[in-house]
Amino acid sequence: MNGLMMNVPLSVTSIMEHAERVNGNVEIVSVTGDNPRHRYTYRDAFLRTRQLANGLAGWGLAQGDRIATLAWNDYRHFETYYAAACSGYVCHTINPRLFPEQVAYIINHAEDQYVFFDPDFLPLVESVAAECPGVKGWIILTNEAHMPGTSLPRVQCYETLVAAGDGVFEWPQLDENTACALCYTSGTTGNPKGVLYSHRSTMLHAYATMMPDAMGLSSRDVVLPIVPMFHVNAWGTPYSCPMAGAKLVFPGGKMGDGATLAALINEEGVTMSAGVPTVWLGLIAYLKSSGLRVDTLDRIIVGGAACPLSIMEDFDKYGVETRVGWGMTEMSPLGSVNSSPADRERYSDEEFAKVRLKAGRPIFGVEMKIVSDTGAEQPWDGVAFGSLKVRGPWICSSYFKLDSSDAHAEEGWFETGDVATIDAQGYMAITDRTKDVIKSGGEWISSIEVENVATDHPKVAEAAVIGHFHPKWSERPLLIVVRNADGQDLTAAEMLAWFDGKIAKWWTPEAVEFVDELPHTATGKLQKVTLRQMFKDYSFPG
Repeated sequence: MNGLMMNVPLSVTSIMEHAERVNGNVEIVSVTGDNPRHRYTYRDAFLRTRQLANGLAGWGLAQGDRIATLAWNDYRHFETYYAAACSGYVCHTINPRLFPEQVAYIINHAEDQYVFFDPDFLPLVESVAAECPGVKGWIILTNEAHMPGTSLPRVQCYETLVAAGDGVFEWPQLDENTACALCYTSGTTGNPKGVLYSHRSTMLHAYATMMPDAMGLSSRDVVLPIVPMFHVNAWGTPYSCPMAGAKLVFPGGKMGDGATLAALINEEGVTMSAGVPTVWLGLIAYLKSSGLRVDTLDRIIVGGAACPLSIMEDFDKYGVETRVGWGMTEMSPLGSVNSSPADRERYSDEEFAKVRLKAGRPIFGVEMKIVSDTGAEQPWDGVAFGSLKVRGPWICSSYFKLDSSDAHAEEGWFETGDVATIDAQGYMAITDRTKDVIKSGGEWISSIEVENVATDHPKVAEAAVIGHFHPKWSERPLLIVVRNADGQDLTAAEMLAWFDGKIAKWWTPEAVEFVDELPHTATGKLQKVTLRQMFKDYSFPG
């Protein structure tokens, strides 16, 4: 017997319609190249979205055709998200920090029909346009007064396109499994791979991120998404915020500028923000140097890379709760959130420092397991470790235009490439990437745990640990450190002494090397493949 419930499709269109009707007066504030503080409402945004949709309708596109963006976080990018997806097309967000060759590859692999881009990225677009013959038009996200001169063929001005469109548009009725968005992995090994999200998966992910122990979004929130809209859809905030009725504050291209972020937080009353560790380091440095506070800010979500304990403890001093989030492009992206500060009284200071560094507990909708090299499922005891696998309704079942992959070798599961432990309370901790595991004398060493201790040193800006050949132990950890501005006198002996009593003695790195900077991917993750190549001829001191 089936239930007697209406079968209404879960579609991104319904977010737009709900926000316009119920949350229409809520503001969206943006920093753009042609306006330092653009301000309008959800009602204004979705009127312009209909105008844009009318413009797209004249291009002769078919359902499922890809429309690409190379853009910062702002209102025009937001409008493009909805106009493309709700018209039945696929909004393909491209990371402009990728190498030009990767950008060209992605555009061609996705078969993008049109590309919307910010004027900031004109040099990048001009450098790849000739390699992308399938693109039928290039739309610059600005007004006529700020249109740059260019030799690009088939160029249009975004504001002119919007102004020409009628404000009335009949949105198509879409099946909830229709594709709505496409995002490519950063491609640290091999070519980037495409992850194709559906309306249904996007809706369910948005619902999940709003839960109290996740992002905890409500109509009382003012949200500053510092994580880029080209990076897994800004972790779903362009969908969850209109759904909840939260005010949106977009930082544009200023997401790495501490002064701008502090001004936006204080002047717009931001209560929640999300971003990678590097942006928080920049904001904290600015707050310390300026003496300013961020008193409206209640909580931040930190993801994309391991969050140093120092960031959390610095934000504690400002009364801001730090929640570590973990996920992947293939997971839409959210998989777990660490909301341990809510249970602070359960832990001693030392216990709390350890538990808050973990990636958190899986949010409802994400199932996890850890398996050994033989495929045997490991216990949730916080000690046993293994390859982390996940499944759920917003986790990719395969890659776009790729018949098979090792990550989907086990039917119904996605192998994340991470090595993890899960404790009895459900807290998952990433201990390594599968390819980065260090085995010394047959025993396993967590490079991430060693890195966390290293970055807690007051003279360290950033640190990485790689396994390197050792004649006796087969492999030993090599610590690579970037000193901070106040730590230029830091020595290897001082650095190694820092580990005493903080980790197992045999986990202590065999040696320390200092560099000016560490290599990162376009999304800010450490490139350990590059580090291993850099130090391939290195020999540990005798």
